[in-house]
Amino acid sequence: MPAAPAPRRDAAPSPGRRPSANPWTIDLRELGRRAGALQELERTVPAPADWRVELIGVPAGGEVHLRLRLESVMEGVLVSGEFDVPVEGSCARCLEPIADTLTLPVQELYAYEGSATEETSEEDEVRRIEGDFLDLEPLARDTVVLSLPLSPVCSEDCSGLCVDCGLRLDDLPEDHTHEITDPRWAGLAERFGISETDPHASSPDTSGDDTTKEN
Repeated sequence: MPAAPAPRRDAAPSPGRRPSANPWTIDLRELGRRAGALQELERTVPAPADWRVELIGVPAGGEVHLRLRLESVMEGVLVSGEFDVPVEGSCARCLEPIADTLTLPVQELYAYEGSATEETSEEDEVRRIEGDFLDLEPLARDTVVLSLPLSPVCSEDCSGLCVDCGLRLDDLPEDHTHEITDPRWAGLAERFGISETDPHASSPDTSGDDTTKEN
């Protein structure tokens, strides 16, 4: 009687391979290393929480749409295409909420381990392929953060806020003004209802109390 076959074991993952649970990670095994091989990639992935500057940024978990072309070249993989990125923030002039979608072009070479490009470049000068996988997240983060405006505006002609009442000037009438009271007499003006713009208002007597009465 023939011996029962030994139970099959799944092959252990080879060095440099990792699960592709991270949606920003691209498995390059389908593309291969033959120079000139092409692969089109389109997917939607969630944004991490730190893609922002002071007044504007990508909401954590916001949907980033990738439209990319992967091309195998002698030194690695050339990634080109576009990212569609949602952004939210506040206008630097009037503080109104801002929501928009940025379409950002991208082109980057990822070098194979041991390639001439990898060997002759500093670690921070070139992006590297780790085994059979390529991580797009650092590239996307750099592209997005460097594209965010430091002083975003809700519109190019936004007039900002009124310095006296703090309301948005574009929502106020054109003749919007405020009466300016001389701070030296602000207390008296408030007490007696005197307005500096009232032509019939009399100014408080500043001559002092040392006037000598005639007998």
